[in-house]
Amino acid sequence: MEYKAREIPVHYVEHGDGVPVLMLHGAGVDHREMVGAMEPIFGGLSNFRRIYPDLPGMGQTPASVTLNSAEDVLDLLLAFVDGVVGAGQFRLMGHSAGAYYARAIAGRRPEQVAGLALICPLGENVRDLPAHQVLNASVDPGRTLGPAEESVFRDYFVVQTQATLERYKEYVVPALGLVDEAGLERIGQHWRLSTSPEEGPPYPCPVLIVAGRQDSTVGYASQWDLLEHYPRATFAVLDRAGHALPHEQPGLIKALTTEWLDRVREHHSR
Repeated sequence: MEYKAREIPVHYVEHGDGVPVLMLHGAGVDHREMVGAMEPIFGGLSNFRRIYPDLPGMGQTPASVTLNSAEDVLDLLLAFVDGVVGAGQFRLMGHSAGAYYARAIAGRRPEQVAGLALICPLGENVRDLPAHQVLNASVDPGRTLGPAEESVFRDYFVVQTQATLERYKEYVVPALGLVDEAGLERIGQHWRLSTSPEEGPPYPCPVLIVAGRQDSTVGYASQWDLLEHYPRATFAVLDRAGHALPHEQPGLIKALTTEWLDRVREHHSR
């Protein structure tokens, strides 16, 4: 599917009907990674309309020359929300850079975003990054991957098993060749938003923040600093999880996500 936001065709897929849930993936992949992480959870639930867009420069959404900063991407996403989600309330989930934009959308639209879930969220003040370490290396990715794909897998996963390798090949590898590196570099030169997502009043709805103990990309320490802005937040740091946490700890992500959805429902039914 496609929606033209700010004259840019944003590609997206949908699953299910009911309460909208907008899912934002991280950098260097496309909607398929969030589909792979979330559909095993939401596929067993009823009454949720899951919306998975490709962010600019990834998948089938172009990084138009009019997009020169994170602020431009945020404006594009807000236009996408207006056109595809509509004016009603929705749930919002993001991974990595997608979580950065999710925080900003909630900051701009706190009355519309009914609940916010952040997985390995990118922040402006990343600190105390752990060194990359592999906790389980029970598979040889070089037997089925090319050198470039193998390198990404080894650097991305701290749990390198047959299960994570299969998830990587299905949900990550297809997107690698679609990345507009020049476009992402142009936007990345101004990747900080003009105002912090947490600059306004505290966000009052239920929040989930999940970080990986072995995440060498965004770490886990700086995410704790978000809690003052999110008084209804559950904060979890998962061992045996790096930046590929949704693939490495799918059982815990499922439990935490379904509990967050219950809290959001309860909050808005009062």
